[in-house]
Amino acid sequence: MSKYVELAKLPTNYAKRMNRLSNRIFGEVLRPTDNKSMKVVTLFSEKPVNKDPAIVDYYPRHVEIGSLMKHLRAYGLFRNEHLDFKEEIERQRILKGKKPRRKYQGPPKGETKKKE
Repeated sequence: MSKYVELAKLPTNYAKRMNRLSNRIFGEVLRPTDNKSMKVVTLFSEKPVNKDPAIVDYYPRHVEIGSLMKHLRAYGLFRNEHLDFKEEIERQRILKGKKPRRKYQGPPKGETKKKE
């Protein structure tokens, strides 16, 4: 094996072509380059961001996180300022003597089911 390594280090045309061929086969830079050019080579050899599964296939678990936040809010460990504000407005509305708003009002008037 050391015989072939020594032959590849010789400055002959054959040795240069074999080195280029082996570099091409193993995905290395064909000709020797400086450090500035190697930075470009390493940037282009990395996987693109739009092909990275850690970035592309990331979908947070919205349903589970939402239910967790509701439970934490019930225990007093999480503060949802928007819901606090809505509850405060509803409390003040009741204190003024108005009816509480219904949470679910049903379908709109024109969209009732028709029997055929």
